[in-house]
Amino acid sequence: MRIVIVEDNESLAKGIAYVLRDDGYAVDLLHDGAAAADFLKNDGADLVVLDINLPGQNGIEILRQMRRRNDPRPVLLLTARGSTEERVAGLDAGADDYLIKPFEMAELLARIRAMARRREVPVAKPVQLGDLQFDLNTRVLMGPNGGFELPRRELSVFAVMATAQGRTISKAQLLDAVYGVGADIDEKVVEVYISRLRKRLAPFGLEIKMQRGLGYNLVVASK
Repeated sequence: MRIVIVEDNESLAKGIAYVLRDDGYAVDLLHDGAAAADFLKNDGADLVVLDINLPGQNGIEILRQMRRRNDPRPVLLLTARGSTEERVAGLDAGADDYLIKPFEMAELLARIRAMARRREVPVAKPVQLGDLQFDLNTRVLMGPNGGFELPRRELSVFAVMATAQGRTISKAQLLDAVYGVGADIDEKVVEVYISRLRKRLAPFGLEIKMQRGLGYNLVVASK
């Protein structure tokens, strides 16, 4: 499942992103309300964690815009302690739940799991890739002899390419999948992950091909 985090406190946002990725979620990270409002019009995420007090545009208005265009995705609002008026306004605007700062990350994860169950986020079928089967929901890989584990960040790169069904994925898209949208990370990091993945996937009949100037795609190796 893919989650968008919109939070202007960068330390808190990065902490949330780390915990979610460690729990197997893909994460997009934004800090500005106006940028988030534009991003949410066309992204493919399943759930939104949205702070109310944001620069550019506040979270309540972003939520109202989502509901006006019939965007049904679950939204978890983050609110300041004691701000009853904001919480009521958020629920009236269409929020599915809210969490008061400061909060425990374990509670955040529990709220997200509960929201996903209530809204029945679509469950994707496992995909067969060479000799590997990949469960898109649990992000578990199975080989001919049982489970096959990848390091967390390599798994994020693999997951993007696996769901692309052979389409070419740019370095920027892969970086977004690993570190979140807007992260200041050198694209050369992707080359390291790709090199490691090539070696790990070759025994299972999979190749990562480079399309010069465009990116990479995952294909079943020719026999």
